[in-house]
Amino acid sequence: MRPVMFRPRFLIILSGLSVLASLPARHVHAQDAAASSAPTADASQPDPLKRKLSDKERMQQQKALRQELKGPYKKWLDEDARWIITDQERKAFLSLSNDEERDNFIEQFWRRRNPDPASPDNSFREEHYRRIAYANEHFAAGEPGWMTDRGHMYIAYGPPDSIDAHPSGGLYNRPMTEGGGTTQTFPFEVWHYRHIEGVGDNIDVEFVDPCMCGEYHMTINPGEKDALTHVPGAGLTIPEMMGQSKKRDRLHNGMGGVGSGPMSGQGSQESKEFDRLEMYAKLTASPPIKFTDLEEFMTSHKVLTGPFFPFDVRTDFVRVTDDTVLVPITLQIRNRDITYNTKDGVSRGRVNILGRVSTITGRIAQTFEDTVEVDEPAELLSKSLNGRSVYWKSLPLRPGRYRLDIVIKDVNNPDHVGTYARAVEVPKYDDDHLAASSLILADKMERVASKEIGTGNFVIGNTYIRPRVSSSASQPVRFRRVQNLNFWMQVYNLGLNAKTKHNDAVLDYQIMSLDTQKVLLNTTEPTSKISPNSDQVTVEKTMPLVGLQPGKYQVTIKVDDDISKQQLQQSASFEVVQ
Repeated sequence: MRPVMFRPRFLIILSGLSVLASLPARHVHAQDAAASSAPTADASQPDPLKRKLSDKERMQQQKALRQELKGPYKKWLDEDARWIITDQERKAFLSLSNDEERDNFIEQFWRRRNPDPASPDNSFREEHYRRIAYANEHFAAGEPGWMTDRGHMYIAYGPPDSIDAHPSGGLYNRPMTEGGGTTQTFPFEVWHYRHIEGVGDNIDVEFVDPCMCGEYHMTINPGEKDALTHVPGAGLTIPEMMGQSKKRDRLHNGMGGVGSGPMSGQGSQESKEFDRLEMYAKLTASPPIKFTDLEEFMTSHKVLTGPFFPFDVRTDFVRVTDDTVLVPITLQIRNRDITYNTKDGVSRGRVNILGRVSTITGRIAQTFEDTVEVDEPAELLSKSLNGRSVYWKSLPLRPGRYRLDIVIKDVNNPDHVGTYARAVEVPKYDDDHLAASSLILADKMERVASKEIGTGNFVIGNTYIRPRVSSSASQPVRFRRVQNLNFWMQVYNLGLNAKTKHNDAVLDYQIMSLDTQKVLLNTTEPTSKISPNSDQVTVEKTMPLVGLQPGKYQVTIKVDDDISKQQLQQSASFEVVQ
């Protein structure tokens, strides 16, 4: 059968989690007011409101809470959010005591999944309800489509890249991985995903309808679709036809209905069975978190109780393959914002970092966690407080829109916590379009040893490059006059001459004062001077800043490709201080 392709009407955008808002304060105030107006109890008598409940009373209380959750709130929990709400969120929702708190919870539930927290529109919520509507229209079978296995998969992971559909079953030639031979099958479908974030590549999910009533269910048993499994002498595998195994062995060998014997590769089948189990475990599991206390700020309505811990974040994009982009994430923390403990003449500060990149369905694409340590001799601490500590993590991601959440915590001051949530658009580098990586301005850039190429912090390819980070996207990065300005950028998809196989593009470098709008530097360089036979070149330049007066400047790199007749330019601003 020809694969059936889904064509969703909306662009699938990606999202993640953030911090829930606190519950409404007036509910607590009302309780306080009621308590203050109540008659004063005899101090010698125990407070009946504070006595410990018996098991029976606690069960009755929980039953009453469940009975109270009805109408639109029960529908929202059991239907709307069923496949995307976490266990912690479900527990928190069930513990709420009135509709005002539930309304606030639902509002924050969608808000923290918004791929762009600054936008009033929530593309995650729109896409989620579109998927529910699609599932109800296409997968209903004696129950609403959202409740079926196919509906669950579609809502959680979106439309597959292709579907191998056999709506009537029929004649089926088994692949050798299933024992070979010919049989008849029940209706079944195989959904193929080229990639599922956090699960893997080339994922096949099989659904079978053994009752032939449209009620497909997910299976990891490749033999479940075999309609002749219990028919003696029919639908035999090749080993069974050759007398190397018996049909009844299929039902008892724990191999998911796959034949056994020398030709079936039993050891290999056992391995594939474990692979299938592992894949399905990944579809439902989240990566383990080391800093569980920080995770609460992403997944619950826990609020900050101490002063906010400020930090700056920068994201860059570097092409790796046609379908993979390297996303270096740089965090910058001011040393004076860190709490230090001094012991044996050494002042030590520690900051725990937890980061998460999430997709439109709330699935975790990448998680990173680490600790930044700042150690200084006690007598030099006051001087180092003017400096900054930088952390770097490089993540491979597929093109698309994601949400980046980061939480940091001052280990020596547990109430000192900072949070960050932003949308991240990972670009797609098409083969036929001239393109470039981020233009990175760095305070340090140098070649690395051969054994360190592509590995370690701040290493891209064969270059160590430590980006400067600004306090916001609208602010330029800052350099001192005694420093060097290093800038790095890669250019992709240059045209190559059909005969010479050489590129023929010109790079134009320009430094302009933003204060006077005067161009201070303008020089050109042919790409053939950098890498003549490649459709990709890497620009690495260093410029001393001692000759520039304090002020704001902009560096611009223009690319003019004479072969493909395409142009592009990248710009980045910086500030020079004494």
